[in-house]
Amino acid sequence: MRQKGVVSCEVVTAVEHYPVLVGWGLLGKLGKTMQQAGLSGNAYLISDETVFSLYGLKVAKSLQKAGLEVESFAVPPGEATKTIETAITLYDWLTDHRAERGDTIIALGGGMIGDLAGFVAATFLRGLPLVQVPTSLVAMVDASVGGKTAVNHPQAKNIIGVFHQPRLVVADVQTLNTLPRREMVSGWAEVIKHGLILDADLCAFLEANADKLMALEPELTVKAIGRSAAIKTMIVSQDEKERGRRTLLNYGHTIGHGLEAATNYERFLHGEAVAIGMMGAALIAHRIGLLPREAVEQQRLLLGRFGLPTQCSGVELEGVMEAMELDKKVRNKAIRWVLLADVGKAVIRNDVSPDQASKALEYVLASS
Repeated sequence: MRQKGVVSCEVVTAVEHYPVLVGWGLLGKLGKTMQQAGLSGNAYLISDETVFSLYGLKVAKSLQKAGLEVESFAVPPGEATKTIETAITLYDWLTDHRAERGDTIIALGGGMIGDLAGFVAATFLRGLPLVQVPTSLVAMVDASVGGKTAVNHPQAKNIIGVFHQPRLVVADVQTLNTLPRREMVSGWAEVIKHGLILDADLCAFLEANADKLMALEPELTVKAIGRSAAIKTMIVSQDEKERGRRTLLNYGHTIGHGLEAATNYERFLHGEAVAIGMMGAALIAHRIGLLPREAVEQQRLLLGRFGLPTQCSGVELEGVMEAMELDKKVRNKAIRWVLLADVGKAVIRNDVSPDQASKALEYVLASS
């Protein structure tokens, strides 16, 4: 499925394989791209009200031009929408339109829509084909690839979910032009993370081109996002259900999730929390003799080039430490830390003491 100016990579698992396409101006070709991927039947387009107002009609016209019947549903934007109640509303909608197993659900939006529409696709009629069309940077390089779907429970995020791989991912980088700047900055944290854990050359590329990437220069931005997505597809292909190597993708997330939980998910965007978490993890790695000081500084400067925070103030250390104890990577009451041995090389360690972790946290929780 080669297209000029498009970065194409593929997820290949034991039972699934699908293309991930990253390019500029791909929304208008979505219908044709779906045909090339062997998808037919009716198309059920799920988006949020904000994204649908920007791109919904363009996508619908592309699908109709390819001969697909289209039904659309726009939900309110925001994480509060990602509930089992909203999923039931979507089940009702699909039932009213007599959706069949040969029909396709299209998730048009950011990570919330990808999670919600993916969960509905995974569970309605025991599984419908899913096409992910991410419109946020975080969704393009992370949430849309890998098959994780979920809705939230009143007591915790994303604990009701299932793995359901999409049949196709189409990331139109041009849609980032309408993304609020703070959200775009947040998204670059995940791109930087991919470079830090596996690709020193990507880190060098990001450092050299930060200003142009922040301005969304088309060719360079497609290249950077395409490479980041390729790293994610490679890891998912090797470890679909996060039983081994896929854990590396959680670099920065132990502290990051702790920050989010300690502030009731109200203060930080996800990428902001992950950036601070990566800084804390780098300091831990240096403290235990794993990561040279120069590499810690290289990471700090790279995050800063993209306007990402490396410290914060006004967050209680005890609250973050307590939230970290509930991290999904905890085994036998010990946190399995994803740490850097060098830029582009990550390892998993379970020998970090609470004192070593708290000392690093004291630094990142101090005002810069």
